[in-house]
Amino acid sequence: MSVVPFTGDEKVTVPGILQRKSGISSTNSSPQKITVLTAYDYPTARLLDEAGVDILLVGDSLGMAVLGYDSTLPVTLEDMLHHTRAVRRGTRRALLVADMPYGSYHGETQEAVRNAIRYVKEAGAEAVKIEGGERRMDLIMRLVEAEIPVMAHIGLTPQSINALGGFRVQGKTDESSNQILRDARAVQSAGAFAVVLESMPRELATQITAELRIPTIGIGAGPACDGQVLVVNDLLGLSFGHKPKFVRRYANLGEVISRAVSEYCQDVQQGRFPADEESYHLSAEHRRTPVGSH
Repeated sequence: MSVVPFTGDEKVTVPGILQRKSGISSTNSSPQKITVLTAYDYPTARLLDEAGVDILLVGDSLGMAVLGYDSTLPVTLEDMLHHTRAVRRGTRRALLVADMPYGSYHGETQEAVRNAIRYVKEAGAEAVKIEGGERRMDLIMRLVEAEIPVMAHIGLTPQSINALGGFRVQGKTDESSNQILRDARAVQSAGAFAVVLESMPRELATQITAELRIPTIGIGAGPACDGQVLVVNDLLGLSFGHKPKFVRRYANLGEVISRAVSEYCQDVQQGRFPADEESYHLSAEHRRTPVGSH
C-alpha cells in the first residue's frame, strides 16, 4: 500500500481540535482548517490516516455508502461497532470519532451512556457523534461526565428524515434558523467539543462559527466553518445515485474499478490470465518425472 507520507506525526486529540478553533488563542488566530472524512474499513482508514486527515468519522452513512440501505435508519449499534473496530486498526494519528446510530441513544439516558462506553472499550473510539441540539443537552452532559467526548450534529440530521420530510436544506426561514442557533448554543453549553453543521445557508453557518467557542465542521454549510467533512465514497466517486450540491468529486474510482474488472473478466475468458509468469512451476527435476509416477 503506497501513499504520500504525511510529515506531521503528532497524535490528533480532542484538546488539539479545540485549539484549532478560529480566534480561540492570541498566538494562533488563524489556525489550520480541520479536515474530516468518513471511513468504514481498515485499508481506507490507513490510507486516509497516512495522508494526514485530522478526524476519521465512522459515520452511520455506512448504511448507504457500504450496506446498500436507502437511509441511515436501519444501521445497528453492532454494525457501527464492527466497522469502528476495523477503522481503529488502520488509524494511528487521526482522532477517531464514531456515530451513534438511530435508536442507540433515543431511549433511557443510562442505556445511551452504556452504548457509548462500548464504543470506547470495545471498538477504540475516542469520541462519539450524536445528532440533535437542545433535546440532546442532558445526554451530552452525561456523556461528558462519563469522560466520553461528544461531537454534536445539527441542521440537517439524517436520522430525522421522517420528521424533516426528507434530505432538505435547513435554516432557510427565520423560525428554522433561530432553532439552529439555539441548538448550536445548547450543544456548546452541554460540553460538546465540536459541532457538525449540515445543509444550511452559508450565512447562518458563518454566524454560528463566529459565535461559538468550539469548532464547527461544515458539510453543505459553506467555507467559513472551522473544518469540513465529506463522505469518502462521494469524494472518490464510489457512490451511486444523486450527488449533493456540496460534494466535490476528487477522483472517479468507480470508473477505474469497472474498467479494471472488465479487463480482468476478458483476460480470464480469453485465456490471457493467468500468464506463465503468474503461475507456479515444478522444479526441473520434477518436470522430468510425471506427477504420480514412481
